[in-house]
Amino acid sequence: MNPQALVVDDEPDILELLTMTLEGMSVDCVTAENLAQAHQALSQQQFDLCFTDMRLPDGSGLDLVKSIQQSTPELPVAVITAHGSMDLAVQALKLGAFDFVSKPVKLRVLRELVEAALKLSPDKPQPSERRSRDRLLGDTETMRNLRGKVSKLARSQAPVYITGESGTGKELVARLIHDLGARASGPFVPINCGAIPAELVESELFGHKKGSFTGAVADKTGLFQQANGGTLFLDEVADLPMIMQVKLLRAIQEKTIRPVGGQEELHVDVRILSATHKDLAQCVRQGNFREDLFYRLNVIQLKVPALRERRADIPMLVSHILQQLAQKNRTSVATIHPAAMQALMNYPFPGNVRELENTLERAMTWADGGEIQETDLMLPEGRELPVASEQHSLPAHKEASAADFSATVVDNLDAHLELQEKQLIQQALENNRWNRTATAKQLGISFRALRYKLKKLGLD
Repeated sequence: MNPQALVVDDEPDILELLTMTLEGMSVDCVTAENLAQAHQALSQQQFDLCFTDMRLPDGSGLDLVKSIQQSTPELPVAVITAHGSMDLAVQALKLGAFDFVSKPVKLRVLRELVEAALKLSPDKPQPSERRSRDRLLGDTETMRNLRGKVSKLARSQAPVYITGESGTGKELVARLIHDLGARASGPFVPINCGAIPAELVESELFGHKKGSFTGAVADKTGLFQQANGGTLFLDEVADLPMIMQVKLLRAIQEKTIRPVGGQEELHVDVRILSATHKDLAQCVRQGNFREDLFYRLNVIQLKVPALRERRADIPMLVSHILQQLAQKNRTSVATIHPAAMQALMNYPFPGNVRELENTLERAMTWADGGEIQETDLMLPEGRELPVASEQHSLPAHKEASAADFSATVVDNLDAHLELQEKQLIQQALENNRWNRTATAKQLGISFRALRYKLKKLGLD
């Protein structure tokens, strides 16, 4: 049996275009000219996809989106908007619409939308809770709620703005949204916008043509094209130069790009997910980020909690990380002394899960006998940072947020501790005339741990 689509529009030309295109894709269509006919059709049979115009004789397509979200939330609904009605399209996405198409309808965009929507039709297998629970670890209510939101967002094409402090796992969340959605078979392309020199951002995103600038010795495919049919994850999006914010906004709205030095625009089918540890709304108020781009990226906002907000998940995370480290280093899984675990539970972790991973990896190299002691953790003392409730009371004249400060402290701390380790080991090696066995004995660590440290610190 062919997939079934409900098409709601009062314009005969649009109805004919949609039904001809869908039937050419082996999708059977039922048409309706208003909300009343649409509700009647929905009560009589099950559909795999629904298209609705935004303006109907007896109401708004937004009302139909709301109704379907309440009665059949697994049914993908796409809205048809007039050209330039981006605000209405964004409103529809916020209400739960799968995607939107603008008039005049482009057949290529329409076909891509239909193909993606049919992968999420009600009769298709739904993403299992197990798939997300095994990757987004945690049994606290906070994490259960986050996994539920991720599963729901995976069934949409709406842009998602992921917020959270450094080290909380924003890219992991973005990748999970991609893997559970209709674009799972397509590429997931992450980019750290803050790590690219300002003069190269346009070339990285949109590509360039040979000879378009000094050093362009060949054509280059941009990340938008690499992500075609999949998802583009813009990490640290707040760091984009202002001129690129304008071009990014147009690429998102028009679904086209123009490589540097190119003469033709290229169609791209990409879902945009973005993230930053900064307060993007604050960046808008300060004039560092375009308000129109902010609202286009921030259709749906998803907050990833800090580790200190879900301390009960720390034992589970510790067990998982130690297993991963053992597999990576091809060693037996280390155990952790109760006092060491209690120390981890009491520590505020300004660097979140990333800092926990670094702490355990460092502790494994110092641990003797396969059990991590509290002293092996080398947790800093007196470095507790303000908790979330206190961060909002920071003076307005301070440009850096508490999250920025946390990230800076963690980065500086890791570098400082690594330097201390390097100096300590180097001194011990010199004292023992570079005899590694004697050096390991003096340091009170195993020979294997010393060998690992020498390699990591560049001393071998």
